[in-house]
Order: sequence, then structure tokens, then C-alpha cells
Amino acid sequence: MADHSRPVTGYPTNNPYPNPSTGTAFPHAAPHPPPYRPPPTPRAIFLRRLIAILLATFVIAGIITLITWLALRPRLPQFRVDSLSLSNLSLSPNSSLLTANWDVRFTVRNPNHKITIYYDALAASLYYKGESISDTTVPPFVLGTRDETALRATFAAVDRYVDGWVVEGIRWEKTVRGSVSFNVRMAGWVRFKAGAWRGRRRFLRVYCGELPVGVSGKGGTLVGGPRRCVVGL
Repeated sequence: MADHSRPVTGYPTNNPYPNPSTGTAFPHAAPHPPPYRPPPTPRAIFLRRLIAILLATFVIAGIITLITWLALRPRLPQFRVDSLSLSNLSLSPNSSLLTANWDVRFTVRNPNHKITIYYDALAASLYYKGESISDTTVPPFVLGTRDETALRATFAAVDRYVDGWVVEGIRWEKTVRGSVSFNVRMAGWVRFKAGAWRGRRRFLRVYCGELPVGVSGKGGTLVGGPRRCVVGL
């Protein structure tokens, strides 16, 4: 018969995870005190608040700008080459000298219903393939809503020294194809305005590529009708 008067032995009830190798309980680890953190200084508090205010200001300004931009739905202006005439073409037979005059007529249109576009002076360049031949400047102008205007850019080269392949390429296209293709690029700053809202200045780029000029003798004109240009900001 079991002796119920003997005391019951076992593991301490305050540690339910005994060490199986010794049958004794693992000692409790002493709790580590939390690291001391000094209270923030007034300067640190001020900087935190200042950074929070600046971030909130930038976020609010960005949201307002985005809402205004979506409400106005600004669209890029449209450029079109209506005509291109070539005159006084002269290709030196023994050197890389080029002489010619180009007269380019554009139509520029503002497709926006609520935005006026202000153009600073546009720098214009005429290219044969990747070679710059002549440069000029288009004066500043303004386009109202749904408005369009005519622009003119004139280029001239007088005994302009170019790479030999340019002279040979123009001569070959003129003789074999009967036409010579030129490119026109323009660039300048523009501003968008709608009532009291004024957008920041943006850099406008215009590329009018592959403009074929039918050449006969020393001159020629654009063939194939008007050509639209690629516009980007």
C-alpha cells in the first residue's frame, strides 16, 4: 500500500521547463534594465516639427498642382511644316564647301481650351542627316487658346565647310533620287498660363524629320505635302 504521508517531490511549480539532463530547473535570467534614453532636446523637437511641416507642405502643394493639372488637361502644341524651299544650291566639286538658302514655313497650333502658351525665342537648326548645316532664331510669340500662327525660319550657308560625305550625299540624292531630305530641329522655353494659374517654364523640343525637297538645278521645293513634327517637353 502506498504511503500517502510522505511529501511529494518534483520540479518547482514556478519553472515549468526543467533541465532534462540534471532534472533541475534552469535558473531564471535576470531581466535587463531598459537602455537609458535622454529626453529630446528643444532643438531636436524643433527640427522634427520643421521637417514634418515641410513634408506636409510639399505633399499639399503637389496634390494641388496635380489636381490643377488634371483639371486643365494641358496638351502639347502642334507644329507642322507647310513648305520648304531651297535656292542657290552650290556644291564645290573639289572641296567640302556648301552654299545654299532654305526658307521653311511652319504652322503652330495651341490645342488647349483653357491654356495660353508663351514662347521664348526658339533656336532652330537645319540638318542633313546628323550634320548641322545652318542655324537661326525664331522670335518669341504667344498663342492663345485654340489659336494658331504662321512661323518662318530662314537658313543660309555660304561656303560652309562640312564633312565630305555631306556634299557627296546631297549630290548623290539629287542625281539619283531627284530629291534631298533635310531635318529641322527647334528648341526653347515655353510657359503655360490659365487665368491666375501659371505653370513653370518648360523646355520645348521640336523635330521635323525627313523633309524631302525635289531639287532641279540650284533649287527646289518640298514634295509630298505638309509634314507634322514631333513635339516633346
